[in-house]
Amino acid sequence: MDNSTFAALPPVPDTIHIAGEALDITPLKIGELPAFARAVQPLAAKLGPEPDWLQLIAEEGAAVIQALAIACRKPPDWVSALALDEAIALSEAVFEANADFFIRRVVPEVLRVTAGMTTRIGTLTPGLTSSSASSGPDIATPTS
Repeated sequence: MDNSTFAALPPVPDTIHIAGEALDITPLKIGELPAFARAVQPLAAKLGPEPDWLQLIAEEGAAVIQALAIACRKPPDWVSALALDEAIALSEAVFEANADFFIRRVVPEVLRVTAGMTTRIGTLTPGLTSSSASSGPDIATPTS
């Protein structure tokens, strides 16, 4: 058996205990992605190799809370009430569940589909190679 044998199985949740509750953290579902993407958009541009976490939280704290709420499937008020150490543990679990999911499952699937579509497009439009190679005939343009 190889890794693809188990690819169709749902991911095993990472159960963490936060604020006296057991939370099952799993990768985001497709229906959660639009809201999550909107929540993390202001953060994405500010993340780098060494982000200024204090400034990031000061400027985008509401976005962090919203993203965590979506990812852990709890209301934003619940996330806002967490102690700092609990919020950090929750953030770590959410990141680990989704980073692995995106890197190991989503990216390879998107690449597979893209390659398949490129192949199909090529068979439907023979001779079409690229926009630069498929331009029309040269047209003389007067220079004066």
